Amino acid sequence: MPTDTDPTQRYSPLAQLLHWLIAIIIIATFALALSFDSFPRATRLWWINLHTTTGLVLFALILLRLFWRIGRKPPPLPEGTSEFVRKSSTAMHHILYLLMIVIPIIGIIAYVWHARVFDFGFFKLDFGIANNKAVYDPMEQVHKNLAFLLIGLVVLHALAALWHQFIKRDGLLWRMWPGKG
Repeated sequence: MPTDTDPTQRYSPLAQLLHWLIAIIIIATFALALSFDSFPRATRLWWINLHTTTGLVLFALILLRLFWRIGRKPPPLPEGTSEFVRKSSTAMHHILYLLMIVIPIIGIIAYVWHARVFDFGFFKLDFGIANNKAVYDPMEQVHKNLAFLLIGLVVLHALAALWHQFIKRDGLLWRMWPGKG
């Protein structure tokens, strides 16, 4: 198991911060979207705008994390990690990144073609595109379906990390855990 005196076995503090911040915001944004129908109709657009604004912040953080990750090798997997686990881990991370990039882009398309205005409080951004149900309706559905897929994969990712931590006891979770581990 790695020790806290070997920083080459851990992700950087910035990578750790972005990882956990992104995870928390993904879960909160998803929960907010699931709650839309429970809000009074008069306030629903405000909640949708909050979801969208949070999603844009999340998208920026994901891009920051991706650009930070490019060119920086992750810490090595624990010794004895099978080839299957190595390959499936790589595939899972690639799929997670792909979904975290594609979902907001599709959400933006749905939002704009719904003739909605981005309201950032201090200013508004209106693309002036007319409401087009033929565009926004399928885009909203794809956005929603991919979000459910992302949450499912996030749960699988978390379960894999917990399996490594508590069943295999190989210290894998320690690499991303904030602090000294």
